[in-house]
Amino acid sequence: MAVQSLAFSHPQSTMEIKFIVDNNLAKLAKWLRIMGYDALLLKEKDDIKMIRFALNEDRVILTSDTQLMKRRLVTSGKLKAVLIQEDDPKSQLQEAVTALNLTYNFRPFSVCLECNQLLVPRSKEKVQDLVPPFVFQTHEEYMECPSCHRIYWQGTHWQAMVDELKALMERSYESNHH
Repeated sequence: MAVQSLAFSHPQSTMEIKFIVDNNLAKLAKWLRIMGYDALLLKEKDDIKMIRFALNEDRVILTSDTQLMKRRLVTSGKLKAVLIQEDDPKSQLQEAVTALNLTYNFRPFSVCLECNQLLVPRSKEKVQDLVPPFVFQTHEEYMECPSCHRIYWQGTHWQAMVDELKALMERSYESNHH
């Protein structure tokens, strides 16, 4: 299987799935953001608030709460929700990918891992005082969160996440073709 390159990518205006993730699945939300999905993490346990967000913003609920899955809005199909049963975040991610037919390389590294905002490209000059000197000397491309102003670049942490996504993609491919 050919694994496509996972580089900084820029958002496309395609129909995309947006998520609201319950507070028990924070690491799942982070992995969805790494893949480029809009994954709003609800920090508190508040089913009503989560349902309201999901309905108002056309979001799919990812939850580990079996009670939420029994609500009429969900059982009637008016509200899309996926019950995540795995405990391990990478298994949770595979569960969500399989249930919703997501792609691991949707638009990787285009969303802030902390606050879920789309990242914007920044020139090397603009980040000079915001990144360590070694990073400035060794990298040309930078992205910034317009909300929290975190700066992202393709360093070792980025490479580790790329490798993990590739491994998950290959594992998913193998399990679907055997």
